[in-house]
Amino acid sequence: MVYDITRRSSFNHLATWLTDARNHTNPSTILMLVGNKLDLGKQREVSYEEAEAFSKDNGLIYLEVSAKTGQNVEEAFLRTARKIYEAIQSGALDINAADTGVVPNRSRTTKVKAGDGATSASSCSC
Repeated sequence: MVYDITRRSSFNHLATWLTDARNHTNPSTILMLVGNKLDLGKQREVSYEEAEAFSKDNGLIYLEVSAKTGQNVEEAFLRTARKIYEAIQSGALDINAADTGVVPNRSRTTKVKAGDGATSASSCSC
């Protein structure tokens, strides 16, 4: 979920957005709260501390980013990916369950070039 740190009204909608997200997803879904427009910090209407407290109270990952400059954008994806990986490793998220949104492709075959130039087929469950 993304809100604008320079617009209090977008932050005020988070509780509703979170309820909607939780009502329409698997309970194991990893959710992240992203405060956007970090590059406009002087116009900030929502403090980092307030948004972080909301995130902690609701079990969300929190990070502030700037889509304009790219600051922390990659980190937002990496943190979310780490949480998903941790949930899979702990068993909290079963990637084989149909309702997770993760659909492993077990029948995909790719050609891999061997070191001697030969080509062989290998199975990939990417």
